[in-house]
Amino acid sequence: MSTPVLYGPIGRAVRKIAPFVEADILGVYVAALSMWSAALGGTVKVSSRGSARPVLMWSALVAGTGRGKGTALRAALHVLDPSLGRFLATHTTSGITSGASMVNHLWEQQEATTETERGRDVRALVVEEEWTEVLKRVKRDPSFTTKLRAAWDGTTLRNTTKEEAQEIRDPAMVLHSHITPSDWERYVGKSDAAGGSYNRILPFLLGSVPMLDDDRITLPKIDGGELSDAYAWATAHPRVITLAEDARPLWRIVRRYARILGETLPGEQAVFIERTAEQTLRVAACLAASECSETITDDMLFAAFTLVRRSVQDAVRITGVRDMVSLSRKRQPLSLADKVRARIEMHGGRATSSQILPFVGATAAEVKALPGIVVTADRSGKTGRPATVFTLRSDDSRHPDRQPASTDREENRDAFPHAEPQPASAEREKNATTATVVRLDAYRPSAEQPTVPQPVKRSAASAPQSRPEPLEHNPFRALL
Repeated sequence: MSTPVLYGPIGRAVRKIAPFVEADILGVYVAALSMWSAALGGTVKVSSRGSARPVLMWSALVAGTGRGKGTALRAALHVLDPSLGRFLATHTTSGITSGASMVNHLWEQQEATTETERGRDVRALVVEEEWTEVLKRVKRDPSFTTKLRAAWDGTTLRNTTKEEAQEIRDPAMVLHSHITPSDWERYVGKSDAAGGSYNRILPFLLGSVPMLDDDRITLPKIDGGELSDAYAWATAHPRVITLAEDARPLWRIVRRYARILGETLPGEQAVFIERTAEQTLRVAACLAASECSETITDDMLFAAFTLVRRSVQDAVRITGVRDMVSLSRKRQPLSLADKVRARIEMHGGRATSSQILPFVGATAAEVKALPGIVVTADRSGKTGRPATVFTLRSDDSRHPDRQPASTDREENRDAFPHAEPQPASAEREKNATTATVVRLDAYRPSAEQPTVPQPVKRSAASAPQSRPEPLEHNPFRALL
């Protein structure tokens, strides 16, 4: 599993508190970036193929109960709250369970800010720590996923269910959610994913939660001056962030790799990663804004790519091939011979007609005609007709020319002296040691990464060695 680069002022702040947080530090970084993108959403856009796109980054922390999702969120608040003024306190909401409620929330915020000094404000950070409950409810509203897609795209939202028509232009809503892997599989529907509703969300599987020796330790204070200046710069007036010339070669490669990956993976998995290239561009624009830059450099794009690449890997892991496996396993009906043999073995190798015929749906003549079944008459009763008894003919009597199993093993051992029988566990160990592992590290710096990744600064001379250009070195191929 690749290690994302924690870049810029946000990455440095996250690394500073990392030793004091009982959570996967990746979750803290992802939550902080989502909050940061929501704060910038009203004024900052990124140029994508000639059109300005929002920098909104939607994310989902996927982990079991008690695996630090809530801890990561609170740590991210600790990192960004000092720099964003009252934004998080006034623009954070939850419980959006229908398309109408989503539009209504943004419309009310728009109406409340229209006459203010800074003008209309349609930014919103939707934090769903119990996203499963929301997904259960939105199934009843077919318009929810449509409006969800429009909100991510930044297109106009309309609500005609109210007495007064509601319209929001250029919405800037960010969704950050928490969910368990099992609930993701159950409630994130394939039809909605195929329509593009959920491939707009970057999922991240969180790792194990570290246990601190002293749980009374508080998080160190973060100097938010750098981010505060960047926030003031980004919101002063509308800005469009573009790619620098030195980042364009990597951008072309990212787009090609995303297309190859989408065309190679099964459809159930490919639908979740169709927006890999644009997600990379949005994250890179957020990183550029955190450094007061209107251009995305090669280092910024590289750091964004490592994060989105990790989400792609996690999306494939979450979806998996469970459906293909389940579809390939179709239960075959038992034959009459199998049913009869099972009933005889259940009764210790000797069963009467009353113990077999009612349970196999056959007549005595049909059972007697089966190969390998011996029929005898039991006259042990003092009165009445003798009972019909069914037993199994021994394998030796059916195959008189067959050698005993022990003899077969001795002959095999003589013919193949090195072919000793191995238990299943030994076979698995052998397979594990001989398996070929394809690593997805084509873009990772050659030096060994520290436990907490540092920002990558590469010189022009070292760039060709750290990132191969040809298509054959596709780092996504480990996912195929």
